[in-house]
Amino acid sequence: MWARAALRGAVAGLVGVAAMTAGEKVEQAVTGRPDSYVPARTLTALTTGRRLPESARPPVRNHLMHWGTGAAVGALRGIWSAAGLRGWRASAWHTAVRLAVDQTLENVTGVGAPPWTWSRQDQVVDVGHKAVYSFATGAVADRIVPSARNGRGRRGLWD
Repeated sequence: MWARAALRGAVAGLVGVAAMTAGEKVEQAVTGRPDSYVPARTLTALTTGRRLPESARPPVRNHLMHWGTGAAVGALRGIWSAAGLRGWRASAWHTAVRLAVDQTLENVTGVGAPPWTWSRQDQVVDVGHKAVYSFATGAVADRIVPSARNGRGRRGLWD
């Protein structure tokens, strides 16, 4: 049951990444912010132990990290849905988890900077995009993962 919930959550996480990516593209068109390659540099540092220069722009690694992290953190949300941790409150907490995962990996590898050193605008943009990811992931996970608490897959502890 838990493995199936994790798998379905990973699928939900991919839907969440698609929603987040669409939102990022709209935001970038409005603000002029360029694509970030921090995910690619983080994946490189995690897998090879070497840090790429900030000018590096490897798109395949960027997508692998972007979509892989979304699926992995989505798996957790699927387990939460199965355990009865559902609804908007679970999605709000999931936003914090997604931010923590990204920041932990980026900062442990030395690729990122702590969020409190960022501009207020960068903080709002990052939190906003992660919230879009988590709420989209949660909506899908709560729909496709049955709750072990009531078996119906609709309502849980936090609905």
